[in-house]
Amino acid sequence: MSSRLVLVTGASGYIGGRLVPALLQAGCRVRCLVREPARLASRSWAERIEIVAGDVLRPETLSPALAGVDAAYYLIHGMSEGAEFHRRDLDAARNFGAAARADGVRRLIYLGGLGDPTADLSQHLRSRQATGQGLREFGPPVTEFRAAVIVGAGSVSFEMVRNLTERLPLMICPRWVFTRIQPIAIRDVLAYLVAVLDVESSVGQVVEIGGADVLSYAAMLEGYARARGLRRLIVPVPVLTPRLSAYWVHWMTPIPASIAHPLIQGLRNEVVVRHATAGQLFPSIVPLGYADAVREALAQLEAGQVETSWSDATSRDSGQVGPTAIALTTQDGMIIERRQRAVAAAPAAVYRVFSGLGGRRGWLYANWAWRLRGVLDRMVGGAGLRRGRRHLDQLRTGDALDFWRVESAEPGQALRLRAEMRLPGRAWLQFRCQPVSNGTTLLEQTAYFAPKGLSGLAYWYLLYPAHALIFSGLIRAIGRRAELAAGDPGTV
Repeated sequence: MSSRLVLVTGASGYIGGRLVPALLQAGCRVRCLVREPARLASRSWAERIEIVAGDVLRPETLSPALAGVDAAYYLIHGMSEGAEFHRRDLDAARNFGAAARADGVRRLIYLGGLGDPTADLSQHLRSRQATGQGLREFGPPVTEFRAAVIVGAGSVSFEMVRNLTERLPLMICPRWVFTRIQPIAIRDVLAYLVAVLDVESSVGQVVEIGGADVLSYAAMLEGYARARGLRRLIVPVPVLTPRLSAYWVHWMTPIPASIAHPLIQGLRNEVVVRHATAGQLFPSIVPLGYADAVREALAQLEAGQVETSWSDATSRDSGQVGPTAIALTTQDGMIIERRQRAVAAAPAAVYRVFSGLGGRRGWLYANWAWRLRGVLDRMVGGAGLRRGRRHLDQLRTGDALDFWRVESAEPGQALRLRAEMRLPGRAWLQFRCQPVSNGTTLLEQTAYFAPKGLSGLAYWYLLYPAHALIFSGLIRAIGRRAELAAGDPGTV
């Protein structure tokens, strides 16, 4: 693939944020159009791309981003309901298409929604297809991919499946859960989006893409349950409107009703691939089946390797913090509690304190509680605190640390521990320190917990008051010890 210049819109979103590194790996030069460039600043690939500020609803801002571009990816759409958003999506597509044509862009690539256009599609699906039509009418030739549910760690559709299945042993569902659907793995979606640049015969085509399996939404829930070793019962009922279903999802998952409603409306439509164009144009891409796609998504979640999410719930604030800022959020299957504190010491001093936790030194705050947790863990066959630590001051990746395992250690910057105690789920504890402009250090302490089923959720919420007390005391103690060490280098 040549080093052609491609433009990606929606790079701060789920698909776009994963497409950018895939294009870079394929040898493309990438430019991103975003309304707020700062939203991409923390991405690992941010320094390898060109970022241009612009808004598809303001046509006068688009030309700088489109200048010299060979192909442009249009990955923008609204997830809210109502005619106003349908019109905004259509206006945005027309603006972008017209600007792309004026600047000599050779082709556009768009990811829309699967569904028979002659059927009575939901407003959301019809809007996705109308957006593609708007691009075609006003812009250069378009390759429009149409997909149904995308299975990947962090995708909104997968998160809905995952949260409902994890949290509800008995699921009362409307009849639409038996509508046929053809989900596709995020890996395969990205493969199509990258490969299309070298397939000239795809220009101007509508390409329906789907995974290897056609199944119902109920079967997707059951398939996820099997992959997680959960037993779930689905009971269909005749009266449960999309709006009521959306409110149920709102309360049972992190997905708000405003996003769940259009998704659920779309589930009443059968969304399966009707034309074999994808196989003809891209014979080298063999889509995964649903079970394999779920296993791949779960493996990413368990390894903590989620690149992007439908939600931006855990964005980091590195400004002034005082005395301790706390945020409790849910993202990508994890409950996340983040605490930040400004410490009057250098990052090296702060790192030295939190990397010295455990073993003979203990845990600085409520050490009796840590010892008690170790005893309880030993009683149920876990590691307990008996392992201690290899070295009093030094840590390296792979070390045992009491009932934790060092997953990563970046000297002077960060430490990530993975819990090896017996838990109804998986847990991590992460410390990070970074300098701020006034000479202090921002200390960030984050607890991650990925619960398994209802027992995992019960464990987190029943013990949260105790955990909140201990983790609050821990970050204060680390800060105080680092400040003391800054005045007396012999203190740890």
